[in-house]
Amino acid sequence: MDLSKKLQSDNPVFYGFGEYAPTNLTHRDMLTKYEKIPSYIYPEGKDVSQAVADEIADSIKKKQKKGEKCVLGLPTGSTQLGIYAELVRKHKEEGLSFNNVVTFNIDEYYPMSPHSIHSYNNYMHRHLYDHVDIPEENIHIPDGTIMFDSVHDYCREYERLIKEAGGIDLMLLGIGRTGHIGFNEPGSGRNTRTRIITLDPVTRQEEATEFQGFINVPRRAITMGVDTILESRKIILVALGESKARVIQKTVEEDPDSEVPASFIQEHHNVKVVLDSGASSQLVRVRTPWLVDNMDWNDDRLVRKAVVWLCKQAKKPLLKLTGKDYNDYGLSDLLATVGSAYRINIKVFNDLQHTITGWPGGKPEVDDSNRPERAEPAKKRIVIFSPHPDDDVISMGGTLLRLVEQGHDVHVAYQVSGNFAVADEYISRYLDFHHEYADFYDSGNKKAKEQNEKVLSFLKNKKDDEVDIPDVRKAKGLIRRMEARSALRYFGIPDSHIHFLDLPFYESGRRQKNPIGEEDVKIVMNLLDEVKPHQIFAAGDLSDPHGTHRVCLDTIFIALEHMREEKEWMKDCWLWLYRGAWAEWEADEIEMAVPISPIELARKRDAILRHQSQKEGAMFMGEDEREFWQRAEQRNRATARLYDELGMAEYEAMEAFVKYYP
Repeated sequence: MDLSKKLQSDNPVFYGFGEYAPTNLTHRDMLTKYEKIPSYIYPEGKDVSQAVADEIADSIKKKQKKGEKCVLGLPTGSTQLGIYAELVRKHKEEGLSFNNVVTFNIDEYYPMSPHSIHSYNNYMHRHLYDHVDIPEENIHIPDGTIMFDSVHDYCREYERLIKEAGGIDLMLLGIGRTGHIGFNEPGSGRNTRTRIITLDPVTRQEEATEFQGFINVPRRAITMGVDTILESRKIILVALGESKARVIQKTVEEDPDSEVPASFIQEHHNVKVVLDSGASSQLVRVRTPWLVDNMDWNDDRLVRKAVVWLCKQAKKPLLKLTGKDYNDYGLSDLLATVGSAYRINIKVFNDLQHTITGWPGGKPEVDDSNRPERAEPAKKRIVIFSPHPDDDVISMGGTLLRLVEQGHDVHVAYQVSGNFAVADEYISRYLDFHHEYADFYDSGNKKAKEQNEKVLSFLKNKKDDEVDIPDVRKAKGLIRRMEARSALRYFGIPDSHIHFLDLPFYESGRRQKNPIGEEDVKIVMNLLDEVKPHQIFAAGDLSDPHGTHRVCLDTIFIALEHMREEKEWMKDCWLWLYRGAWAEWEADEIEMAVPISPIELARKRDAILRHQSQKEGAMFMGEDEREFWQRAEQRNRATARLYDELGMAEYEAMEAFVKYYP
């Protein structure tokens, strides 16, 4: 198969595990009885983008046939990128015209120049308006340069323009993790109109990386109000990824509440929510489908999911669950199917017990029929893919250490440079030292000193919205390399087994990365074919709020799918997925749990701390103020505590993995 065609046709995207809810049954009313908004779930983000873009295109075409304008309310954000890309494709390849389209964007930072790379004006032109035939006079975006004492009048005029256009036919919405739509932050009332608003700290923290630090994120924004949005004739809210799952559950299933402004769309007469599998994962029909429908209990994973949930509800370990517990918590049909609580409990207990192993590469010369990994070959070739140059030790540092100490041939491959996550101040510190060190010995390379001066001069005069020049990105990437080598040397991995892939898709110089390209996949394929691993570990993290983990996983999936047809070594290769810094696998999903001793946990912490640039002023902390080593330890201890509460042996900590089945 031609790789370029493979990339264009059907990039495989990781679906997420533990989903049993049938979304296409005729008894939809029963399945969705907890949902107050019609919600549609697609396996992948690209399916969501396709479906929503189709609906927008249909609205435009229907209006064109009537000779009428189609008025759209449009948002910004990473969720919308696929939709806008598909609309641009429809314009270029299918002749979809935007000459009858009038747009009103929902919000804009304040103050903000429309020419700034951070502005939503810039975003919309870059991703949509500059690529279609929409008349410039039909585009309306809130103006972030209005004098403050004129903002109130400006907002009233924005409302007037919407009414003058005939009102909004279709409002497209994203949703923030605070539950905001537009910039209607928690506390925004149902009757709010277009206005200036102070941004929630969580919202500002989400944007901190884009602005090179929390302090640089604007404190205010101009936004359409909730009432303005609800006056639209049709509303489509789109959400992607597990990081949005909890707020989607509140929006769709709980009562309208100003603390979750998106929930007010329940009151609209023509609204739908469109989700990928990750964003839907906390809905009742996905999380606990047995509460809304009779299930096929022949699926062992479904049984485990239900019984682990029951343990949490009853606050009992597995072997203490009774038939009354099954009946009291809505699992009577499972009990009736199997016939005995004891039989169910023992089966699930044994399944979970068999996930625990201190030999993540397989234990030699033992019966491996009930172990997560094969005993043979005793010494395996292993590739651990780490999206950034610290995800390996943060997410599976204890397991990595065990694999090395148990004699396996371990390679670690860092997929992207991670340069974007290094603060400007941090690189200045390193270059200052290098510059003065060279001067001290009067033997510094003249060219190197000139490069240092070039980089320092750029950083000194860098504008807030300016993209780093290649020399700066290179220097930041070298800092991440140095830290990664230090951590792996501490674990005993030789430099020859440390691979920096520097995948090209990442090197955009800004938060929004380039699409996966053929070169990205070829780099991954070349490494795999060189090592010919028996085991691959990769980050299966859909909660990554910045998207890089997901793209890195896609490159691996595409590479493996392409190679499976022609590489003999692929027949004996297993792929294990770990999670990143934002979430852990659920107990019912885990297929390998590796216990971590107190000493191993301390060594893992030491390795994480060697990534000093991600400790001091780290750019990607998100809304969690804990440092990465704290998150990792608390998460690993929580996994061990969960196994203990389910009735397993008590360990200090555990790292968890799920096996990927093509």
